[in-house]
Amino acid sequence: MTHSPPPGAPRARIPGPQQPPPPYPRIGTGLWRRCLVGGLALWALTALVTYATRNATLLPTMIVLGSFLVPVVFVLWAYERHSRDLGVSAVLGCFLAGGALGALGASATEWYLPHPSLGMFAGAGLAEVTAGLGALVFALRRQPGIRGTRAGLVLGAAVGFGFAALQSAGRAFGAAVPTGGVDLRALLETEVLHGLIAPLGHGLWTAIAGGVLLSFRRPNGRFRLTGPVVGACLGVCALHALWDSTHTIAIWLVIRLTGAGAAPQLFVQEYIPRPSAAQEHLFTLFWVGLSGLVALAGLAWLRSLGPRRPDTSWRNTP
Repeated sequence: MTHSPPPGAPRARIPGPQQPPPPYPRIGTGLWRRCLVGGLALWALTALVTYATRNATLLPTMIVLGSFLVPVVFVLWAYERHSRDLGVSAVLGCFLAGGALGALGASATEWYLPHPSLGMFAGAGLAEVTAGLGALVFALRRQPGIRGTRAGLVLGAAVGFGFAALQSAGRAFGAAVPTGGVDLRALLETEVLHGLIAPLGHGLWTAIAGGVLLSFRRPNGRFRLTGPVVGACLGVCALHALWDSTHTIAIWLVIRLTGAGAAPQLFVQEYIPRPSAAQEHLFTLFWVGLSGLVALAGLAWLRSLGPRRPDTSWRNTP
């Protein structure tokens, strides 16, 4: 027997259905801006203290901050802007796997092809792009619901930025510790240069390849090696090889235009002996111009892959 409450008495509130917790941790909007500003300030302070005190124990801190700041900020921006439904684990897994496998591929290529040549640039591009796609497949092997062009663009960029961060750290360390001792000026120049070009290097190439690869992924999670996927990989390898060779091409152009000594064979000359001021200016102009053309070609290709309408095919559906 039930008793109804007396008139005027407050009724007990029946709790409504509870919302399930989100499958991924929430990241506040604008975190990438705070990370960029705070990271730049911390890196500048570390560089200033290191330069003033000549304390070598701060070198690892400065190298890690300078090498990882821009890649991490771009990954956070892409995650906040385009891919919250992917989950942090997928983005972080691609970043770490891409860094490790990409560094291994690049190291093996540089060991067997140590001198600038067509074979070196083509081999480096093929090895690093293949390692990046292998890292993407490895990181997503147990997440069949993640597919689609936009998911591939974001996660492919995460793979490339992971490799760019480790590669920048290695080159910064090599510039800071030559045979003659610690060179802080070379370290700062290397970190600033790689920080500026990081978004237009490995992140761009693997974003393109990843976008095409995941656009052809089956609903059951199997990856398909179709004609467009192979064509995208070869095209990205060509852009990668052109990007790596712009330094050598710029040197060759300067030597040919200024008539400095005997004209060397293409991709053989690694530096200009005793360059004049005019040659240094020409080299900078050619190098920046050629790199900009390659980057613009990659950006145009990347833009053409962007879906015209919202792409929700990456959602993890049962």
